[in-house]
Amino acid sequence: MSKLLDQAREKIRLKHYSYKTELSYVEWMKRYIFFHHKRHPQEMGAPEVEKFLTHLAVVRQVSASTQNQALNAILFLYREVLGQELGPVQAMRAKKSAHIPTVLTHAEALSVITQTSGVYRIITQIFYGSGLRLMECMRLRIKDVDLEQMTITVRETKSNRDRVTVLPRGAVEPLRLHLLKVRAQYENDLAYGRADVEMPYALAEKYPNAGREWAWQYVFPASKFSADPRSKVVRRHHLFETSVQKAIRAAAKAAGIAKPVGAHTFRHSFATRLLEAGYDIRKIQELLGHKDVKTTMIYTHVASRGAGVVSPLDYSDNYRVDIRQPVGV
Repeated sequence: MSKLLDQAREKIRLKHYSYKTELSYVEWMKRYIFFHHKRHPQEMGAPEVEKFLTHLAVVRQVSASTQNQALNAILFLYREVLGQELGPVQAMRAKKSAHIPTVLTHAEALSVITQTSGVYRIITQIFYGSGLRLMECMRLRIKDVDLEQMTITVRETKSNRDRVTVLPRGAVEPLRLHLLKVRAQYENDLAYGRADVEMPYALAEKYPNAGREWAWQYVFPASKFSADPRSKVVRRHHLFETSVQKAIRAAAKAAGIAKPVGAHTFRHSFATRLLEAGYDIRKIQELLGHKDVKTTMIYTHVASRGAGVVSPLDYSDNYRVDIRQPVGV
């Protein structure tokens, strides 16, 4: 089994999937094989896959997204590693629930940001002011931030398409001061021959010295060196994402926000504020990096205060509604 999983890891890396995807895919493949008492996947097919997914849904009661991730991992195993097709598999996919995203009001977002400090305040400002995903922010390089033009170029995105978004004016000066500290740390690393950072794809071979250049350093580097989980090379990585998540949760609690707040909540809030301000849905789609405008349309459900409707309880004595016109139009 270990040889098969090693082959799967090679294929995943060949496809440039993220390290997190690699970990989750390999884990699901392993669970699938163990569920069927270590039978080789070549000896199994669609019935065994369906039985495993049924177990996840009925016994384990996993969410629809978790069940679909397991299916995607198993499909990858058969198609990319074993070169086999399972046949019709759409019926095995769980139907996802259409959940409305949690959105903070402007006052709530600012109150959470106020409860953060240091580098975490700058990061949270960028989440709310630029609409970046957590890992997009963590992977930012110096060359991708333009303080003069107030733009951020987002690379290594979920859709593998670069995009440009706005850098909030309020974050420019804090970010400038932060980068002075990062530059001092970089100069010290350079003096000790330890300024080399991870390069995306095959750029390390094409430009062997680029990893030591200032432009390629992380905007939010870690305070300590660590071993790369794939190459095992010890270098300074970007800030660990869980520390950011913990800081945001603690700030939301301190601000007394009675909503589940995470890094992605600020991205939802960013999109909602722009929609409320009258920006075109296509422009918001572009800033968020969504492939399909349907994904962006979810924010129309939360953009208008009170869902765009005046409640009957709030009618004044002289309030009149034209019954020929739908309420809220």
